[in-house]
Amino acid sequence: MMTADAAGPDEAGFAGLGLRPELLEALTGLGYEEPTPIQREAIPPLLERHDVLGQAATGTGKTAAFALPLLHQFSRSADGSGSGPAALVLVPTRELAEQVSQAVDSYGRGLGVRVLPVYGGTPIGRQVQVLRRGVDIVVGTPGRVLDHLGRETIDLSAVRTVVLDEADEMLDMGFAEDIEAILDETPAERQTVLFSATMPPRIDAIARKHLREPVRIQTGRPQLDPGELPKVKQSAYLVARAHKPAALGRILDIEAPTAAIVFCRTREEVDELTEVLNGRGYRAEALHGGLSQDQRDRVMGRLRAGTTQLLVATDVAARGLDIEQLTHVVNYNVPSAPEAYVHRIGRVGRAGRQGAAITLAEPREQRMLTTIERLTRQPIAIEDVPSVAELRARRLARTREAIEHTLAGDVTDLDRFRGVLAELTAARDIEEVALAAIKMLHEASGGDGDDTEIPPVARTARDRTRERPGRDFGGRDSRGGRDDRGRPARGRPANAGSARLFLGIGRRAGLRPQDMVGAIAGESGLNARDIGAIEIQDRFSLVEVPERDADMVIAALRGATIRGRKATVRRERPYN
Repeated sequence: MMTADAAGPDEAGFAGLGLRPELLEALTGLGYEEPTPIQREAIPPLLERHDVLGQAATGTGKTAAFALPLLHQFSRSADGSGSGPAALVLVPTRELAEQVSQAVDSYGRGLGVRVLPVYGGTPIGRQVQVLRRGVDIVVGTPGRVLDHLGRETIDLSAVRTVVLDEADEMLDMGFAEDIEAILDETPAERQTVLFSATMPPRIDAIARKHLREPVRIQTGRPQLDPGELPKVKQSAYLVARAHKPAALGRILDIEAPTAAIVFCRTREEVDELTEVLNGRGYRAEALHGGLSQDQRDRVMGRLRAGTTQLLVATDVAARGLDIEQLTHVVNYNVPSAPEAYVHRIGRVGRAGRQGAAITLAEPREQRMLTTIERLTRQPIAIEDVPSVAELRARRLARTREAIEHTLAGDVTDLDRFRGVLAELTAARDIEEVALAAIKMLHEASGGDGDDTEIPPVARTARDRTRERPGRDFGGRDSRGGRDDRGRPARGRPANAGSARLFLGIGRRAGLRPQDMVGAIAGESGLNARDIGAIEIQDRFSLVEVPERDADMVIAALRGATIRGRKATVRRERPYN
């Protein structure tokens, strides 16, 4: 493979990359000044029609790195028609499909480019209508693109460039066969671009099969020296998924950040957690791809002004943020790539500033914490979730600190309350009056609350579910487990916080765990890591999903095809 050479020092900004004027004007309007390293290295070989294999973490600017060359080479026939899109971008999730589509539309607005996102969970008929009218670039999830191919509602014979974005994530979600089938429908002489946060052997296998002498670019793995790492205190709390909202609130109560970013995986998780935190008394704002630019600007303005305390955001939405007063970064889930973790915690370690990075890890995510420690060459301290006693002690300490702060200020301002004090102490002991006042202040600021203990998680259990015989694909049961009487293991209660769904398709239809994960994640937008135990029988299957997402998953799968078939989908009916 070839390796990209960095642009020369005499090249100024995006103009030095040779992009067409309409794109430079759009970039200026969007506030882009200098290309990021991945953009500077990837754009020149892509403009020369080389295949590219790039390793880049979230937040490095890779969307523009592949989108700008696509748009630079854009042309349309004189009558505006064509046999199909000229470019296809495959992404793992519906959220990313929307975000990439919006970015491409923003960059190419001056060119009149027609961009269409296609993904599950929305009526396919609308997508079919737009495809018939003609589109130039399709951004889609593999499952829905394959669905369109099966219906013959999309024609990929004119595709000149295929982009596989977040390729490792797509493979994790079980889309490998779908990607192969889609690539088989595109011209052999196409340009192929593959971006991935990590480069496991299976990514190399795809590159060897589908890319021709690709230029290899690697900017995702930062070069870190222990002495140059951000000044960040790193810690992690092991907590079961069902207790994560309560655990996060308790940790924030103890830490009392001046300003913090809480990173979530999906916009749905962002909205739900923002509501929970506001209900706990925090001033929290959501930031994700569903916000308009005006809404985003208002959120950031409130954060910088100090009227907002917590920013709950997705990785992509928080891209490029540098907030001077930021003291904490919280990973509500362990990032899927170590590089993403490093990128996040660097937000509180800039310009010599101190900060704290906190990660909430489920038991099965402990192995990824070890991987992150190897990359950063720094330990991540495993802490216990604060107990009720510790939380109450911290709240009392804050009450005391508030009183001390008032006493350290202008005490002459207290004179107007002397009359009230005199009246109260005429009938009561002054100590009782002081205690009553402290109690009122303490309760007004949250008091002791009705907190219950959060059960601890064993620290020594390193992904044990992945090591049990007969399990694969993240510990999901592919054998079709049975109960003590030898019958299918139905009717058992789902894990806490989860719902078990019944699907009328099983082993006889060739169903595998990865097919199930790919269908659920691709159609509903649910993250693959939030899908629980999978049981596959001859004629049906059972799968656990978070209770809060169960109805959404059912609705999304009812219009979907799995292994080329539509299947009955409903909540499991337990044995009587």
